[in-house]
Amino acid sequence: MIKILKYGEVANEDIFARAVPAVNVEATVVDIIANVRANGDAAVLEYCRRFDGAELFTLAVSEAEIDEAMASVEPKFLEILENAAKNIRAFHEKQVRNSFIVNNENGIVIGQKIIPVDRAGLYVPGGTAAYPSTVLMDAIPAKIAGCREVVMVSPPNKEGKINPVILAAARVAGIDRIFKVGGAQAIAALAYGTESIPKVDKIVGPGNAFVAEAKKQVFGAVSIDMIAGPSEILVLADGKSNPRHVAADLLSQAEHDKMASAVLVTDCAKFAEAVSAEIERQIPALTRAEIARESIDKNGKIIVAPDLSVAIDIANEIAPEHLELCVDNPFDYLDAIRHAGSIFMGRNCPEALGDYFAGPNHTLPTSGTAKFSSPLSVDDFIKKTQYTYYTRDALARVASDIAFFAEKEGLSAHAKSATVRFEEET
Repeated sequence: MIKILKYGEVANEDIFARAVPAVNVEATVVDIIANVRANGDAAVLEYCRRFDGAELFTLAVSEAEIDEAMASVEPKFLEILENAAKNIRAFHEKQVRNSFIVNNENGIVIGQKIIPVDRAGLYVPGGTAAYPSTVLMDAIPAKIAGCREVVMVSPPNKEGKINPVILAAARVAGIDRIFKVGGAQAIAALAYGTESIPKVDKIVGPGNAFVAEAKKQVFGAVSIDMIAGPSEILVLADGKSNPRHVAADLLSQAEHDKMASAVLVTDCAKFAEAVSAEIERQIPALTRAEIARESIDKNGKIIVAPDLSVAIDIANEIAPEHLELCVDNPFDYLDAIRHAGSIFMGRNCPEALGDYFAGPNHTLPTSGTAKFSSPLSVDDFIKKTQYTYYTRDALARVASDIAFFAEKEGLSAHAKSATVRFEEET
């Protein structure tokens, strides 16, 4: 049963405690990465046999396989995918940055170029659940940014196939190449390249503990989006909210993973009890009831605050991945929410709306990192290059200042490089 904690009556350590993974996979991932770097496709194929039970002879997904997947997916779902993709594109197109040029004065031009990364690598989970939504959320911003190639990896089943709904989403999103590999070995292959899988410049997408650890270890050889932890939801609700609705929203994250965290913060103790009872009523009817049960029992909590102002302070300290603001006039509170990956406003905006359809990205900072990081966006697939142009006369006006500054740092060669252009040739 979910814990109910009264703020101010229990230790803050209990209020703000987070789920901690019980298994340390660092050493295992070190070995996997080293093997893939040394042995390429052979190592990846062996891991597919060992971990996925798939006997593969090629890692690439063919166009014929994608066509087969498209034909097997019901037309209604394809229509929904297209509509979701349309919303995601519309939102992310607003994020596109422009290069700029600044002319400060005669003889000076400075500017910044926006350049997409050449090749983006997308990791799409395929274990206990398939996530075509992740395909759309990760691929569409990369395409909008202008990446020359978008590569996707996803683990195969024992028959050596990727879930058809994932392949259908890949076709809708315009992904260029797809490979049948998951886990830490997929991250290693994207980071360093193999005979079949090209080395990418950036890896994005969520995964299990092995995937998260692998992304951490390859960072530097390649860029990554974030180290994603277990999924989180925090519902901030007053006593006028519907307990049935709030319980369902909490369980929408609890069913993701046994390590997932579902938290309610409310100013009404009676409402807290009602939500707890609703959670118990709803869990048995879930298809992933066992997972939700363990998530709620181990990591779920209801925090009763004295008022909404304190409730907001608690939410900001937790800095959740998803935050539902279930109150009247939610826009009155929006400025007070400083730390959250994505905010869902009002009583009719379940977090699932953001997972699938609304348009804002669902790849979000977890584990409190919303205090300093952002959702996946077009910005994740670009880099910026600066440039500077000075004429001789423009440089002459500031050469002595540059030299003076450089000498203060003890860098005489820097100083000389500015003044030597104005010394008479000998």
